[in-house]
Amino acid sequence: MPKTATKDTIRPLHDKILVKRDEAESKTTSGIFLPETSKDKPKTGVIRAVGDGALNTETGARVPLTVRKGDKVIFSSYAGTEIKINDETMLIMSEDDILAVID
Repeated sequence: MPKTATKDTIRPLHDKILVKRDEAESKTTSGIFLPETSKDKPKTGVIRAVGDGALNTETGARVPLTVRKGDKVIFSSYAGTEIKINDETMLIMSEDDILAVID
């Protein structure tokens, strides 16, 4: 069960990222409609918010993230924690869970 919050209360901390997962395909390329239970959860999405960066423990400085708000990304299968924001399901994950940025 996803946790529930309002959009005004979500600000990812440190190296955390808020991602809106892409919608699952409802039919195959050959035109067969898929039932809800057989749809794979997409491993792509768009970044909605980013934290201020990881903390360098030696210098105390923040290491900026390499991804930005609006980037389309590919992430690992079991990445992040699902949360519900204003009836939208989002994921909060670490930057380490991001595998690639789609240009």
